[in-house]
Amino acid sequence: MIDDIRAAAKRIAGHVVRTPLLESDALNAAAGRRVLVKAECLQKTGSFKARGGWSAVSNLTDDQLAKGVIAFSSGNHAQGVARAARAHECPAVILMPRDAPQAKIDGTRALGAEVILFDRANDDRDALGAKLASDRGLTLIKPFDNLDVIAGQGTVGLEIAAQAAELGVTEGQVLVCCGGGGLTSGVALALEADAPAMRVHPVEPAGFDDVTRSLAHGTHQRNAALAGSICDAIVTPTPGDLTFPHLKRLCGPGIVVTDAEAQQAMAAAFTHLSLVTEPGGAVALAAALFHPNDLTHDTIIVTISGGNVDASLFAETITAYV
Repeated sequence: MIDDIRAAAKRIAGHVVRTPLLESDALNAAAGRRVLVKAECLQKTGSFKARGGWSAVSNLTDDQLAKGVIAFSSGNHAQGVARAARAHECPAVILMPRDAPQAKIDGTRALGAEVILFDRANDDRDALGAKLASDRGLTLIKPFDNLDVIAGQGTVGLEIAAQAAELGVTEGQVLVCCGGGGLTSGVALALEADAPAMRVHPVEPAGFDDVTRSLAHGTHQRNAALAGSICDAIVTPTPGDLTFPHLKRLCGPGIVVTDAEAQQAMAAAFTHLSLVTEPGGAVALAAALFHPNDLTHDTIIVTISGGNVDASLFAETITAYV
């Protein structure tokens, strides 16, 4: 798989940002240890999903590109696929939940995709996507259970290893915002090769901790609900079939944070790093700041996976916690 990640890095080079690894004395003091922040909220389309989207679309055949692609997403994967599809002159259909942040729906449409809304709580997005793909001859690009997507997300891990080494850091805990596990497994695979002394831990919102519970049980666990957290970007039913074996083999225990802790982390990122983050993109920083008992190392690397947040929610968060 590491060869696939390195191949993806070559395909996406020049089409995505090599995002910075940031540090703040104030965050270090608040966490009681060194915290390095991989700021994927500064990525194209506002999240790491630009990597997996480009990796997958750029590896399609000419016939697949001509017929078009379909993806389902609450917004970040949607925009990553839509952007790559537009650049490759490929039609894109995106299934999005009706309760997705309006900023993500608008952003996806602005990238030229056809957006079809569905009910996250009652509709089966996999069945809807499969039917549309069959009816229209579209290639389905799943948000995490796709090898090219996992490889693209794994490029975050390649960058973390190289950037941390530049700072003299070769070991530590890496906390990753986790939904279905595409980013988490990709980063873990990359670090296994390039920084084997680093241990990855998935971080999830309370009530939607399927990966954390699945790792503890050793088998796939499902969330009881599919909606109900402000961390919409990482609310998924269960770990991916492709991602979970990597998570089991490579990751340490998961960490679960509350929505309020995610919002406090959003405020901290804004105050100390001038970063705009979405709730799901801030959960790893929340774990570093508010869950010291889950941390065993003096150096922690966290991903801020996205910054696509509705202005009203961001304003409410900053007002409440700054």
